[in-house]
Amino acid sequence: MIKARFPYTLVVIFICLLSSVSVFAQSKKQQELENRRQELRNEIEQINSMLFKNKSKEKSQLSLIQDLNHKINVRSNLIKVTNQQANLLTREIGVNQREITQLREDLENLKKDYAQMIVHSYKSRSEQSRVMFLLSSSNFQQAYKRLQYITQYTTYQKEQAASIKIKTEDLKVANANLLKQKADKQELIKDNSIAQGQLELERRQQRTLMASIQKDLKTYSSQIKQKQQEANKIDREIEKLIREAIAKSNKKAGKSTTAKGFALTPEAKSLAASFVANKGKLPWPVQKGVVTLRYGNQPHPIVKSATIHSNGVRIATSPGAEVRAVFNGEVYAIIVQKKGNPTVLVQHGNYFTAYKNLSKVYVKKGDKVVTSQAIGQVFTNSSTGDTTLSFSIFKESTTQNPSLWLYKM
Repeated sequence: MIKARFPYTLVVIFICLLSSVSVFAQSKKQQELENRRQELRNEIEQINSMLFKNKSKEKSQLSLIQDLNHKINVRSNLIKVTNQQANLLTREIGVNQREITQLREDLENLKKDYAQMIVHSYKSRSEQSRVMFLLSSSNFQQAYKRLQYITQYTTYQKEQAASIKIKTEDLKVANANLLKQKADKQELIKDNSIAQGQLELERRQQRTLMASIQKDLKTYSSQIKQKQQEANKIDREIEKLIREAIAKSNKKAGKSTTAKGFALTPEAKSLAASFVANKGKLPWPVQKGVVTLRYGNQPHPIVKSATIHSNGVRIATSPGAEVRAVFNGEVYAIIVQKKGNPTVLVQHGNYFTAYKNLSKVYVKKGDKVVTSQAIGQVFTNSSTGDTTLSFSIFKESTTQNPSLWLYKM
């Protein structure tokens, strides 16, 4: 009787192990989705705070529609992630329900077996019957095997009692988890319903603004072109300064001034190596912010015929926000152009970081700066209420994608 149950026990253990692995994988995925959902919710809060709160009525329709588009994209992603969570919970609930059914069946079988053992034990409860069972053996080997059987049977009886207790507790935990999962799913459905309503409202606003913009598309195209020219001008100035820095380093090292790369000192090499080692882990240049323009060439979200060329990222932040150095380095230049706001250029070996559109500058050329040190303040446009920092990274004079360098951009 006992030996026959060992294979069954092994099968049950194997199934439980597979189930545990599956549940662990699902729980990990659920946590990843929840983390992403919270990130998106926080981003929407920052968008509301930095792009839509206390904004001037003079804010251009072009800026409004760009901000609204960004908000719609983030909210759409939030709805998508929440749906993924709800669907995963549905699958987890199904798994749990099947597990509970199996636990109930196992518990019922254990109780039946245990009841039969109790009856059998009661019938053969006297010590005399056990002794007679041993003495009636035909030889010593048979008596030894019968003694082993009695010992195993008693042990198995105790194990069955313990198994019943464990299964009962497992069933309680599974039921509690199931109730929590169902409550979590209802909460997700409720959140998504609210988000869907907000998304529809924002899309109606978007359609209204788009209809207004279409009436005067030429004017908006001209504004976009002018902004691109201003951005290109400061980028050309930065690239010129970097080329000059490369030439100076090579001249100082006794090399050709036409060489494309830096002739770095051992100290500068070490700094550059540390900068590279921290790729993906650098702090943001502002404490809080929302990326409103990403790196690279991209079609304008409103005027499809226009192309945006971005050598860095544009980050909307709060009025009065301070700009922070993203890594140790030396201030190579403070760039001030006519009809433009200051730019701070910081050197990190053969890498440079540029912080554009500042209202105040706390450092001067030649100053040593450390990671997260405040180097200035972001400019706030009094007419529109926008507070936006443009940030770029260069290796020599080649632009880099800041989202690959800054932490979780």
